[in-house]
Amino acid sequence: MPTLIRLSRTACVFLALVCIVFGGIDTGWAGPPASYTNSLGMAFVLIPAGTFIMGSPDDEKGRGTSEARHNVTLTHPFYIQTTEVTVKQWHRIMGRPLFGGPRKPDQFPIVKVSWYDVAKFIAKMNARGEGTYRLPTDAEWEYAARARSTTAYSWGAAIDCARAMFSNNTNKSNKCVEDVRAKGLKADMPAPVKSYPPNKWGLFDMHGNVWEWCQDGFDPYRHRMDPYQTYEITDPVISPSGGNRIRRGGSWFGSGYSCRSANRTYSNPNVRYRTTGFRLVREAR
Repeated sequence: MPTLIRLSRTACVFLALVCIVFGGIDTGWAGPPASYTNSLGMAFVLIPAGTFIMGSPDDEKGRGTSEARHNVTLTHPFYIQTTEVTVKQWHRIMGRPLFGGPRKPDQFPIVKVSWYDVAKFIAKMNARGEGTYRLPTDAEWEYAARARSTTAYSWGAAIDCARAMFSNNTNKSNKCVEDVRAKGLKADMPAPVKSYPPNKWGLFDMHGNVWEWCQDGFDPYRHRMDPYQTYEITDPVISPSGGNRIRRGGSWFGSGYSCRSANRTYSNPNVRYRTTGFRLVREAR
């Protein structure tokens, strides 16, 4: 009889495990939700963990010297903001300046913010107790921009004025000026967020509109020689050397080549450009 009891318990444990694996028992844990919106109205989508090829092939038009291809694995999912941080969202946290230029509409991306300005914004966001926020890493940004694509842009190999805000500069790069005006938007400036279609992961303006600060530093010499010192890397974050910080995505001001998924530039973290803003990552762990 004792032997039969031991076998019965073993069978019960086995059956319970089978039920859990195949959904027969609710364990009470379903993982993080697919999207999240905070009290400021900032919307985020969950980006799954995964492996992708970072960088660009040798024959990609506009390819830079720091785009050697390598496999990158991101071991943790993360939330990334669906749009660039807007003027309204910035002012809700930082307040409005007493004096300044013309007031920008609320749904435009905030620009003329340095990397250090963004760090102050993030510190105030984290003090609100609604999660842990930060800038995306260089690798996270490209992974999210690609949305599983391997082409120069998330939709394909060629840039398209109907899909992204770029070359909206009447004095320099004006390829899209007439297309922009046909959409009811203005030349020589960015567009309100969500003016162009999102990528397959629901992210707007990963190509064009305004450059976006990333968390990582940038060493021009090191990146020319070998961006990550290895071609198989997990959860990379490039520590700053010389103080430069990476910017991604291109902007309304420049050409379509600068909007490629693999393209990056860098700047001193103190500078404030009218072409540069940012979007946030919220930790999912």
